[in-house]
Amino acid sequence: MALPNGAGGYQVNDGNVGEALLFVQGAPTSLTAGATATAAQLANGLFVFNGTAGNLVLPTVALLEADISSATKVDAAFDFIVINADASTDDVTLTVGTGWTIVGNAVVTEATSAQFRARKTGEGTWTCYRIA
Repeated sequence: MALPNGAGGYQVNDGNVGEALLFVQGAPTSLTAGATATAAQLANGLFVFNGTAGNLVLPTVALLEADISSATKVDAAFDFIVINADASTDDVTLTVGTGWTIVGNAVVTEATSAQFRARKTGEGTWTCYRIA
């Protein structure tokens, strides 16, 4: 299967079911202990945790919006994934900085992964939903 290039540039799906939907994915953020994620790491969207138990703390909303744009519209959203590659009993618990609310199970148990959606819900407020 040839990958489409949209006449020389990037193509975000032409509607053909046989085409792969391509996107840019930077190298995952690797963690071995609890840490506070930067806005850039969060925007990258992929965390691989392998080490002792700990928390993955989201940056404050002020830091997030300073990095991605404080003019982000309400209901704008992005997804990120936490992979807990640790095979022992070390869980990763997602915790939130100032301005966040979390909805759903925030614990990613050993040898599993979880997908989260961050959504701007108001001026200076975001909600993080566990969606898978």
